Amino acid sequence: MFRQRILATIILLPLGMGAIYRGGWVYTALIALLLGIATWEYGRLFQASGFQPANGLMVAGSLALVLARAVETPTQAIWYRDLSWVNGLIPLALMIHHLVQYERGRDQAATDFAISLSGVFYIGLLGSYLIALRQLPEGVWWVLVVLPAVWLADSGAYFIGRAYGRHRLSPRLSPKKSWEGYFAGIVTGVLGGAAFAALWSLPAGPQTAITPLRGAMLGLILAALTPLGDLGESMVKRQAGVKDSSHLIPGHGGAFDRIDSWLWAGFLGYYLTLWFFI
Repeated sequence: MFRQRILATIILLPLGMGAIYRGGWVYTALIALLLGIATWEYGRLFQASGFQPANGLMVAGSLALVLARAVETPTQAIWYRDLSWVNGLIPLALMIHHLVQYERGRDQAATDFAISLSGVFYIGLLGSYLIALRQLPEGVWWVLVVLPAVWLADSGAYFIGRAYGRHRLSPRLSPKKSWEGYFAGIVTGVLGGAAFAALWSLPAGPQTAITPLRGAMLGLILAALTPLGDLGESMVKRQAGVKDSSHLIPGHGGAFDRIDSWLWAGFLGYYLTLWFFI
C-alpha cells in the first residue's frame, strides 16, 4: 500500500504542479475533473447508505460552479459578469428531480434532495475557490504555497502520528489520528508554508506580496483547520461503512479522499490571501 502511494504521488505530482503553473483552461480542466469525480463518489457513498441522490445532476452542478468561476469576469453583459444565477438554478433543478422521484414512489426524496444539494455546494462551490485562488494577482504562487503547505501538514501528521501518536484526536471518526500527529502537522505546515513562500518569492520578483512570514501564517491556519475536511469525509464514509470513496488512485483511494482537505484550503486560502496579503 505504501509503495503504491509513493508511486502514484511520483506520477501525479508533476502533472498537478504543471497544471497549476500553466493555469488557464488546463488548470480549470484538472480541477473540474477532480471535483466532478469527487462529487460522483460523494453520491455513491450515500447510495451505499440507502439514499438516492441525483448523482448526474450533482456532477453537472459542480462542473457548472467551476466553469462559472473560471469565466466570470467584468464585461458589458450582465448575465456573463455576474454568474450567481448559477447558484440559484442548481437547487431548482435538483428540487424538480426529487419532486418527480417522490411522485414516483420515493418516500425519502426530501432527504435525497438535501444530500444532492450538500454534494454540489460542499464539493463544487468550495472546490471552485481553487480556481478563484489561482486567478488572484500572483495566483500561481499563492496556490503553490497553499496546497503544498497542506500536503506537508498531512504528511507530517501521518508520519509523526504513526510513530509517536498516543492520544486519539477523534476516536469515532478516525481512530488512527492523534493529537501528536495533529500538532506535528501544524509545525510542518508552518515550516512548509514559509519555505515555499521563500522559494516562490524569487521567480515572483522583488515587488511580490509573497513573503516567508505570510507563508508561515497561511501554513499555520490551514494546517490547523483543513484536517476538519478529512474528518468530514470520514464521517460520510463511516456512515456508509466503506474505507475509501473509490479505488481510482492506487494507494490513495478516490478523488474525494485526496481533495477533502483541499476544499477547505482553497476557500480559506483565497480569503486569507485576498483580505490580508494583497
